[in-house]
Amino acid sequence: MTWVLLLLALVLAGERPRIRGLGVEPGVLAPGVQNAITDVEGVRVGHVTLIRGDGVRTGVTAVLPHGGNLFQEKVRAAVHVGNGFGKAAGFLQVEELGTLETPIVLTNTLSVGVAVEAVVRWTLEQPGNEEVRSVNAVVGETNDGFLNDIRGGHVDSEDVVAAIETAAAGKVAEGTVGAGTGTVAFGWKGGIGTSSRVLPEALGGYTVGALVQTNFGGILTVDGVQVGERLGRVPKDWMNDGSCMIVLATDAPLSSRNLGRLAKRGVLGLARTGSYLSNGSGDFVIAFSTAGRIPDTSDGALTGLKELRNDRMSPLFLAAVEAVEEAVLNSLTRATSVTGHDGRRVEALDIARLRELLEERRR
Repeated sequence: MTWVLLLLALVLAGERPRIRGLGVEPGVLAPGVQNAITDVEGVRVGHVTLIRGDGVRTGVTAVLPHGGNLFQEKVRAAVHVGNGFGKAAGFLQVEELGTLETPIVLTNTLSVGVAVEAVVRWTLEQPGNEEVRSVNAVVGETNDGFLNDIRGGHVDSEDVVAAIETAAAGKVAEGTVGAGTGTVAFGWKGGIGTSSRVLPEALGGYTVGALVQTNFGGILTVDGVQVGERLGRVPKDWMNDGSCMIVLATDAPLSSRNLGRLAKRGVLGLARTGSYLSNGSGDFVIAFSTAGRIPDTSDGALTGLKELRNDRMSPLFLAAVEAVEEAVLNSLTRATSVTGHDGRRVEALDIARLRELLEERRR
């Protein structure tokens, strides 16, 4: 039954467009080939989707900066907290040292502990890590407890490891998948979304990719159209607005300091879609660069890594804003309606009505 429901969800998701399929092209920069975080070379994404019985609507999403040993070949990284109502794990060490040494795992709020343990165990078991005695597992979350039996603890370590080990480059599944299976955004079904931007060669030719787990409130805006207001979806419960996890990847050679500056721009992408970072929303960003790796141990005292100048950062900032905005919109248009725990149902964004509103604006 689980696999039948999963197959149905995937089939239905395939019938729903990404936002560009509705003629909306957020921003001015061009997307990459896949228009996904995997357009940053080396980046991989994996999902495990859990749909069981009447109440299990959750999952795991993993993002890997490269396909090698992440602990032995760390990448530069940084974090930013838009609003700290959340349970992100591992962010303090990333902020302190400026490096990422594990996959980034996203799941539901009450499965963070399981995910941390699984990431630690998986890392320790990788060839070359036999002497490792400390691992900074990075795990983010949103609360999918409206649609999912979150108290049941249905995510296990095998699910986390499966998401990591099945992570792949190329096309990324979006909508009601992985860590976005049970999420809600702007009053409609949320989920996983992704997008990318490629700078012109004159600006460095760098790529910025975003992946989001949308589970937050606000008043949805699409291409300047007040969709939430027009369709009567304005916040009714100002105390329960969910969260959003944002992962940014780039191949630009950025210092951890400038990755932190890039991460700050991620929440501007949320704002463009109608989020206001409410009191009860955990809005977190983690950004990393694939340009150069930092060995866990070395005889040398210097890293030798190049860094982009501060005055070359502005185009990357814009790329991050646009990629996050489009990733959020893709998470909504690709998501499917879901009935879950206690018979609760969240409808997907009505594509036909959205198309009408967009056409009305164009006229």
